[in-house]
Amino acid sequence: MRTDFDPVSLRLFLAVCEEGSIVRAADRMSIVPSAVSKRMAALEDDVGIELLQRGAGGMGPSEAGQAFARQAREVIAGMDRMHTTMRDMATGGAGTVRILASLAALSHRLPADIAAVLGKHPALKLSLREASSSEMVRQVKEGAADLAVCWDVADLTGLRTVPYRPDHACALVSRAHPLSRRKSVPFAETLGYDHVSAMPGSMMETMLRRHAAVAGKTLQPRIEVESFEGVAHVVAADLGIGILPREVLRPWVDALPIRVIPLSDEWATRRFVVCFRTEPYVSRAAQIVAEGLRLAATIAAE
Repeated sequence: MRTDFDPVSLRLFLAVCEEGSIVRAADRMSIVPSAVSKRMAALEDDVGIELLQRGAGGMGPSEAGQAFARQAREVIAGMDRMHTTMRDMATGGAGTVRILASLAALSHRLPADIAAVLGKHPALKLSLREASSSEMVRQVKEGAADLAVCWDVADLTGLRTVPYRPDHACALVSRAHPLSRRKSVPFAETLGYDHVSAMPGSMMETMLRRHAAVAGKTLQPRIEVESFEGVAHVVAADLGIGILPREVLRPWVDALPIRVIPLSDEWATRRFVVCFRTEPYVSRAAQIVAEGLRLAATIAAE
């Protein structure tokens, strides 16, 4: 058995495991499927055991493949940390923390909270990007990101978490809408009206569809847009109801003829967490940022 595995092959193997398909993995990694197939065959020859199996649902890791995947993630994460550390030392930095966050978190207090952390630790450098919850968790587990700020209903198995800020789902309606004078409204009641969907396929929309099904109804948006601001303008034109976090709506509440009606459902309060890998696979710099964000949330709640 070889002991010097090619990191490119390891990354491709993990992509196949996660995508359940050589074709989808090839598309994700920007490589032709035949090259992926060839590398997977060579990898199995190297280890001397079957790592991938085909089934009714596509391609997935065998029992040995699952064990190999766990080790491959550790190897890749270690290499990524090594590259980051050497790059930081070469440029005189004390540490770069790669953070992923949802659009809801980025649109609310996260930038200000990060600024407070950097004010106390000026040598730190950050990379901050938006991503979906599933993408955030995947990248943190693989070591491609150091921290993620995501909703706590994501699959966080194997990761450490610290609490962050909550947000509160509300119904956004035009001032002419029949619900505009309500102080609160249950989500099920909003389903009797047209809806405007923000970011189709997001975890928020998935949750709303699930709660609609529990209520014996179907969420069928009349209009779909790709931003919070877009929802606000469409709602202002009285084309439907938007369900969005109250915290991200502040820039448009006074500028547009809209009203924010709190949802009375218990699940309308969402909890966000900062998630990261366990020691020794998390850097000291990342721990400093995670603790700083936790502290900012704690102070805000007092």
